[in-house]
Amino acid sequence: MADIGGGGAHNRVVGSLGTAIVNGDLAPDEDLDVAALQERFGVSRTAVREALRVLAAKGLVGARPRRGTFVAPREQWALLDADVLRWRFAARVDERFLDELGEVRLTVEPAVARMAALRRTDRDLAALEDALAAMRAADGRSAGDHVAADLAFHHALLRAAHNELMAQMATAIEAGLRLRDQFVHTTLGGESTDKHAEVLLAVRRQRPKAAETAMRVLVERSIADVDLAKQVHGDRGQPAPAPTTVRDSGTSVAPRSSSTLPPG
Repeated sequence: MADIGGGGAHNRVVGSLGTAIVNGDLAPDEDLDVAALQERFGVSRTAVREALRVLAAKGLVGARPRRGTFVAPREQWALLDADVLRWRFAARVDERFLDELGEVRLTVEPAVARMAALRRTDRDLAALEDALAAMRAADGRSAGDHVAADLAFHHALLRAAHNELMAQMATAIEAGLRLRDQFVHTTLGGESTDKHAEVLLAVRRQRPKAAETAMRVLVERSIADVDLAKQVHGDRGQPAPAPTTVRDSGTSVAPRSSSTLPPG
């Protein structure tokens, strides 16, 4: 069980135990002895207890009278917590998560696009247009720039739906999208912005069916990109490299006035 993370004793214990739990080095129902952990990490008892409280808030550990602290069953884990997601990808690509994220996105995001087309404001449109412009500008630049712009677009779309419950999902979806984007971009390179532009056009014209359809196509393409990246990743036999640059896909975006949309 390797020590990871910085920021002092507390963060070191949280990061190391969290990674060990989500990667299976510490199995569900396994006991966690505070004294042993104190000696293992060379930290105070207070630091260990504070770290366990953080992990308990994420559903990773539990405690019972007369038994003490133990690793919680997987069904109790906060799987969409940003730290839990990061720990799941710390040592290897979690393909199960990527598959499940695609299923969630295919269920949620087309509906979000439909609502956004019905409810968007001028301010929402401005945020979406800025994000799309940033995606175009990111072609040929670092993968991190493209990931940030893509996240900004999806976040703006969630806000444009003006549904408070959907808005609460933004943080969880974005955390997953960040990992998905990093995996795809560092494995395959760049992707075009044409499908995002089609979603924006439908939202701008307030055509809900067209927006829903365009978003469904975008997410389906995203799922296909993940599947291809997994194949490339498997062929390489090693983790995806650190972000370098995003190559221009060569796909041009049609002018707004000439874009074609399905009925909606």
